[in-house]
Amino acid sequence: MFFSFTDSRLTPAMRDAIAHAGYSTPTPIQAQAIGPILDGRDVIGCAQTGTGKTAAFAIPMLELLTRPDSPLAKRGGTGPRALVLAPTRELALQIAETFHMLGGAQGIRTLVLIGGESMGPQLAGLQKRPDVIVATPGRLSDHLERRSLGLGALRIVVLDEADRMLDMGFAPQVERILRVTPLDRQTLCFSATMPAEVETLVRRHLSRPVRIEVGVSAKPVAKVTQRLYRSPTQDKTPLLLKLLGEEGGRTLVFTRTKHRADRVARAVGAAGHRVTRLHADRSMSQRREALDGFRSGRYRVLIATDIAARGIDVPEIAHVVNFDLPHTAEDYIHRIGRTARAEASGRATSFASPEEHEQLRVIERHLGHAVPRQ
Repeated sequence: MFFSFTDSRLTPAMRDAIAHAGYSTPTPIQAQAIGPILDGRDVIGCAQTGTGKTAAFAIPMLELLTRPDSPLAKRGGTGPRALVLAPTRELALQIAETFHMLGGAQGIRTLVLIGGESMGPQLAGLQKRPDVIVATPGRLSDHLERRSLGLGALRIVVLDEADRMLDMGFAPQVERILRVTPLDRQTLCFSATMPAEVETLVRRHLSRPVRIEVGVSAKPVAKVTQRLYRSPTQDKTPLLLKLLGEEGGRTLVFTRTKHRADRVARAVGAAGHRVTRLHADRSMSQRREALDGFRSGRYRVLIATDIAARGIDVPEIAHVVNFDLPHTAEDYIHRIGRTARAEASGRATSFASPEEHEQLRVIERHLGHAVPRQ
């Protein structure tokens, strides 16, 4: 167990970076994962959303990349030494921010390779020989096909939110990427759930991994207060406006489609609230502006589709609203996990129309109890 960030196994430079980032005490997943990663072990980490998984692998990876006596500190070629695969552009950007924050002062160069952006800047970035690449599987596969990137120098690979990557159909790309990485790499797999597809991937590509499971897999964080309103579809927008008027705080609203996200955002804006949108029809620059504005407080309300459910890491989200119920219980868990992060408390409100009865039944069966009605 890794009980303190002042642990003597970390270099003074890493301890300083951790303190500067504002981390004080390791979360349970960090306390259990950092030691085995520093020991060079393959790791499977399964923990609820919002429990600090990114820092759980970023801190020991950066330590290994910078410590003089570490095998990872020695370059074995022109390619990157570390790779993190993430399912969405937003999550990739969040992960890269953590690496910049913790490793930038130590000279670690991190490059993000995601779709929706021009190849030119990415190709230029690769010429600067980054130490760490954070990528979505599709865009990394594009670079491999163009031969603009080689993975022969990799020493460590992370599959972050592995369940979501497979849910989104990235299994073929992930398999192909892993096949062209060195066999003696260290491999880390972090996920909120561990379905059969992920287990198969783990058995094929990880060697005698240390398994770490924190809390109950695929259950909501305990400090999320859940409630449900039964509402016809046409009454959901007035209900949302009523809640926004009665309750303060940063609010994240999930809709099923991008068209509904646009429509709800217009109504929320017309009611006088500072609102923005996040969905697949928005350009990468628009999506970044939306997330940055939501994070800074320029926007109080963010209307999003599930494309962003795993990529929004914004502190102090007071309220998550499921304007439309998701299709799976796992997506429900990940949505409401955007609040009550890092031991804080939060609210999760769901609207359920008569047409969503079956989705509600699946969610409540998974939870093991009914969501309190209002």
